[in-house]
Amino acid sequence: MATKVDYYEVLEVTRTASQAELKTAYRKMAMRFHPDRNAGDAEAEHKFKQVNEAYDVLKDEQKRAAYDRYGHAAFDGSMGGGGGFGGFGAGGFEDIFDMFGDMMGGGRRRTRQRSGNDVQTQLHISLTEAFSGVKKTVKFATRVTCESCSGRGSADPNKGSVQCPTCHGAGAVRAQQGFFLVERPCPTCHGTGNVISDPCKKCQGAGTTPTQRELEIDIPAGIEDGTRMRVTGEGEAGGPGAQAGDLYLHISVATHALFHREGANIHCRLPLRMAQAAMGAEIEVPVIDGSRAKVKIPAGSQAGDHFRLKGKGFSVLRSSSRGDMYLQLAVETPRHLTKRQRELLEAFEEEAGENQAQANPESTGFFSKVKEFFDGR
Repeated sequence: MATKVDYYEVLEVTRTASQAELKTAYRKMAMRFHPDRNAGDAEAEHKFKQVNEAYDVLKDEQKRAAYDRYGHAAFDGSMGGGGGFGGFGAGGFEDIFDMFGDMMGGGRRRTRQRSGNDVQTQLHISLTEAFSGVKKTVKFATRVTCESCSGRGSADPNKGSVQCPTCHGAGAVRAQQGFFLVERPCPTCHGTGNVISDPCKKCQGAGTTPTQRELEIDIPAGIEDGTRMRVTGEGEAGGPGAQAGDLYLHISVATHALFHREGANIHCRLPLRMAQAAMGAEIEVPVIDGSRAKVKIPAGSQAGDHFRLKGKGFSVLRSSSRGDMYLQLAVETPRHLTKRQRELLEAFEEEAGENQAQANPESTGFFSKVKEFFDGR
């Protein structure tokens, strides 16, 4: 198993760094190693994953405390419980700290406020919107602070919460299972350690009520299909005194009738009439930004030939640069010929005569090899 790098070293901060310093360091490192800026660089991709893993732990006070005390062993399952500290159930890190405290004869009481749940929703945009960036109004079901009690959970502003009679303020209850003492969130107070003495009739003491929200979101230019965006603090409101959850947007980019995107490049199939391919032509093609570009097709162009329009491709996320546009020729054979058209084509074939090898080298060469194949047998 590969040795994990210290999370503080990954973010290049000291162990006493504040949350603000951690956030600044994370943004700097994430931008530095972002895959969009390091296309094809496996080392940068690995660093980017390390940065996200480190910040995910250190931004959470409970996880950070566990990491500071036990290092990576706090999360890799090596401390027992079948899955690191997470193996001790919903109580998380605080639960196991309490258990260690009990074993050492100390123990401690603590209360936890329930953060609001995260909200996830799908957002559909067009390819041109993904290219230019767009403001979109998102509608989603969530929970907001109760207007009746202003989020207190109590009907009487002079009355607040009282110590939970079940867990006596500990926020958890314990039960003996064989040789182990298992701790779980208290079913009465849901881990907060307190209960509302006079619950609000509208929210039943939760401090939040269900509703439908609308939120305008800035979608950056260059975003890719399948991207998940996080909008901090726009999820469900938390209970009394707790912070709100986050809103996660799953971006779905629709296919386009003309363009196909591959990273920062755009591909477009360009059909040509047989005469255009044979004699050459100047074709005007559309560009994803709404402009037009003229392309000179040389005489004798073949089906499958590619033409590159530099800088006419897709926008790059958080950058002013653009990819390239590639045109692939598709030579169309005419159908439903008139009698006159057929006569002209027959005359064309006869006129080619001995020059057939020069006019059609690929087909001439192929049938020559076919003849050699059968003669050889």
